[in-house]
Amino acid sequence: QVQLVESGGGLVQAGDSLRLSCVASGRTFPAWYTMGWFRQAPGKEREFVARIRWSGDNTYYADSVKGRFTISRDNAKTTVYLQMNSLKPEDTAVYYCAVLRSAQITTSPSAYDYWGQGTQVTVSS
Repeated sequence: QVQLVESGGGLVQAGDSLRLSCVASGRTFPAWYTMGWFRQAPGKEREFVARIRWSGDNTYYADSVKGRFTISRDNAKTTVYLQMNSLKPEDTAVYYCAVLRSAQITTSPSAYDYWGQGTQVTVSS
């Protein structure tokens, strides 16, 4: 059973930074698995933010966060991070990490197999 636990959310001001963490446990992930970060604002659909292969390469970002957010992983800690800089009020959402159990390249939330419980990020103007 895969478990994903996010942390690092909080209330910040526009322009500030946050680093989200997602600790994965429950099994050993093959290198081709994909870890993704998604977010969901009130009244909106869940949207893709960033993804990375479990091997640590092949990163990809949504246009809305490109140049501001960086996804990375720590092999030893089985942790995936989302460094968020220059935060904007429109980044306010619950942020989720997820695992895709295949080599498929997709940003669709419905394709991902396991999800964490989410962590709230609120950016004030």
